[in-house]
Amino acid sequence: MLIETHQLALHINGNSILHNINFRCGEGEIIGLIGPNGAGKTSLLKILAHVQTDFSGEYFFNQLPVSHYNAQTLAREFGYLAQDATAHWPLKVRKLIELGRLPFQGMVSGLTAADRQAVTHAARQTEVEHLYERVATTLSGGERTRVFLARLFATQPKVIFADEPIAALDPYHQLHIMEILQQHARQGGSVIVVLHDLNMASRFCDRLVLMHQGGIVGEGSIDDLLQDQLIQKTYGIELQIFCNESGYALTPWQRHRD
Repeated sequence: MLIETHQLALHINGNSILHNINFRCGEGEIIGLIGPNGAGKTSLLKILAHVQTDFSGEYFFNQLPVSHYNAQTLAREFGYLAQDATAHWPLKVRKLIELGRLPFQGMVSGLTAADRQAVTHAARQTEVEHLYERVATTLSGGERTRVFLARLFATQPKVIFADEPIAALDPYHQLHIMEILQQHARQGGSVIVVLHDLNMASRFCDRLVLMHQGGIVGEGSIDDLLQDQLIQKTYGIELQIFCNESGYALTPWQRHRD
């Protein structure tokens, strides 16, 4: 396993946010974290991305405790896209993407040829080259998401952690971003992604981890999680389920009315 946790827990101000999290992710996998609002998906993702470091339990990366690695090493290995990532300074898009190369630069060194190649490739992947001269603070929500993904890809990380990366995107770009993430995994990287779209999750993820009230209540394929109506019970909804040789189409139909 590339990433593995044992009995991971998170408490904030005396409140239990996560408990008893035993999680694993191997090379070449794309794993979807799903579950209702407040389930703990973002909190878990932040711990795995080493953004949140105040937790209890064990966390191993590449068979070593994550504490074994220094910040620069993890900045090269991990790529994190926050939910609703925002540009706080009026940087041009090209400059914002170039920030993805910071973990590889010295205090005063500029971009190398390899850096520029990585930036160009990332912009092409995410189809944002035409936005190079735009100021990041003027972008639409969908454009901004794609630019931040380009900055992430410019780092060329081993593991990508993405929190609802397709929430602000139109259907074309939703499919595009999920295809890129899947391609990253197929090329030997790993992806852990928080998703609310069950169709995208079932189609693109190798494995789903279903969370509720700070814990993992199920994991496996979409078939596994549909057994005994586990997804429906966890979300508190009825699903209309359509299935053919290409997979499932899941439509939330109505709330459970207990």
